Amino acid sequence: MNKPLVAALASLAITGIGTAPAIAAPQAKAAAAVTVNFAGTVSLSNCSGSVIRFPNSADTDPALVLTNGHCLETGFPDPGEVITGQSSSRTFGLLNSSGTRVATLRANQVVYSTMTDTDVTIYRTTTTYAAIKSSYGISPLTVSGTHPTAGTAIKVVSGYWKTIYSCNIDGFVYRLKEGDWTWKDSVRYTSACNTIGGTSGSPVIDTTTGQVVAVNNTGNEDGERCTVDNPCEVDESGNVTVRQGINYAEETYNIPACFTTGNVLNLAASACTLPKP
Repeated sequence: MNKPLVAALASLAITGIGTAPAIAAPQAKAAAAVTVNFAGTVSLSNCSGSVIRFPNSADTDPALVLTNGHCLETGFPDPGEVITGQSSSRTFGLLNSSGTRVATLRANQVVYSTMTDTDVTIYRTTTTYAAIKSSYGISPLTVSGTHPTAGTAIKVVSGYWKTIYSCNIDGFVYRLKEGDWTWKDSVRYTSACNTIGGTSGSPVIDTTTGQVVAVNNTGNEDGERCTVDNPCEVDESGNVTVRQGINYAEETYNIPACFTTGNVLNLAASACTLPKP
């Protein structure tokens, strides 16, 4: 997992703070790429994240913050565990387009958190999208409701390190196993997204649509097989592949279907496929 602090500092001894990612081979020129910057991203005490909305969210809805399940302040959820409605007073540093912290947002609830099948935590804050826009001129990032596509140009935007990684979606992993946890249909990056500790929870943004298609969460650091910080890929036949130095994210397209009017979680919705308690 791209966790911070000790792991991050060890990585920095090699990579350096803010080191630019390796340059990928030139890609065919994409049509109408959007500008991706830090606006709407957040820094946590130990991770990265973003202020998100769904396609049907209203400006007056409580603002939500997306990060990883393993970034939860009360510790990693156990395999099979799903947390909903847990009280929280966690704070987030809201960043503007240049990466300057312009405000502190505060949570009042962990709406949803799990490390089963996916690796996400969603917080509800004490403010609204409209209030954030009015005070700071910052809009939330929209979570796409469509499955991402291999080959898509993406940017991984870390509010913790104030670094943006650029690469492409290399493909999808049937099962990604790390320690006791298993994630389904994970995103594999091309090698240029050499994310490090502290980038956990960063939004993965489609550079054509500007929408969030995944949340950054892990990478194989040492070439080990299926251990913590060394996830392995498992295909439908049970074959295991280890890709040292390659990093991964968890898809987010299935999240909007689990929220209803007012950004209220509804795991019983017919189209909702997120793991349930």
